[in-house]
Amino acid sequence: MSGAMLVVTAHVGDFVWRCGGAMALHARRGVAVHLVCLSYGENGESNSAWQGDVSRDAVKAQRRAEAEAAAGILGVQSLDFHDLGDYPLPESADSVRRISEVLRRTRASVVLTHPEHDPSNLDHCRTFEMTLRARMQAMAPGHGSDFVVPPQILCFEPHQTELCGFKPNVLLDITEVWEQKWQAMQAMPTQRNLWAYYERVAQQRGAQAGRRGKHAGNRYGEAYQSIFPAVVSSLVE
Repeated sequence: MSGAMLVVTAHVGDFVWRCGGAMALHARRGVAVHLVCLSYGENGESNSAWQGDVSRDAVKAQRRAEAEAAAGILGVQSLDFHDLGDYPLPESADSVRRISEVLRRTRASVVLTHPEHDPSNLDHCRTFEMTLRARMQAMAPGHGSDFVVPPQILCFEPHQTELCGFKPNVLLDITEVWEQKWQAMQAMPTQRNLWAYYERVAQQRGAQAGRRGKHAGNRYGEAYQSIFPAVVSSLVE
């Protein structure tokens, strides 16, 4: 299988819950999977790490170690931490440039990131915006001769689907790599409160995918929403 996959997340835990199955599945099939975490989630997504007299650097180091362990389980080829800070995640031209440089380096044909709307976590909205701006910059020859073919953007499922107006049009069967995703989830003990929740989400999406005959019997799935239309040569599979 040709091409590469780039995952861009606001916080270090996001990739495991939202698209860990897709990452493991494609890595198993020979696709180069790359990951960018814009922050360690040290301020708003590391509650259990803030126990006793602990320093911010110690919390960030703990979250980095968890992310590295999870990424290794999922088969990630490269992992970049941009350490922008979170709650709120800052946005700048330099942040966009850094994501754009990763796109040019990896030549990703698909990018997985947060959906456009998430009123409960504006860090996710900023990540979506920066990712699209980085895509725009990476495909522009005026920013360098190594410009890229515009990749598809797939938004992974947010924590509160209905609140975000998320309407998936892609269901991915991740049954064959579920155990990898589960192990990666367990590599994030700082957010162990999410383990059971995202197991239920995967089972629900698996049941929905199983309503299609050829996917009958699959148990786990992930949901995605494409931003740009797919280009096909046939409407019949």
